[in-house]
Amino acid sequence: MPTVFTFFGLRFAFFSNDHEPIHVHVIKGKGKIVEYAKYQVVPEVKLLENNGLKSNELKLAEMVIDENIDVITENWNRFFGKQSKI
Repeated sequence: MPTVFTFFGLRFAFFSNDHEPIHVHVIKGKGKIVEYAKYQVVPEVKLLENNGLKSNELKLAEMVIDENIDVITENWNRFFGKQSKI
């Protein structure tokens, strides 16, 4: 699972077998106790799934994604060998 970056205990990552549209998994915790959310990044940032993250963590995650769309998209394209979709 390639990690793009970690911010305040939230890990922003892709799964190695992920698919389009470009999205990012936001993961908190390790081992058996893991909470996560999945956000679509392009064409707009949108929460697709949440499994245990609190509302303030979701807001923080969305803010971080908004501010780092270029970084996330660049890493996605590099990892999956795609052309930019922004």
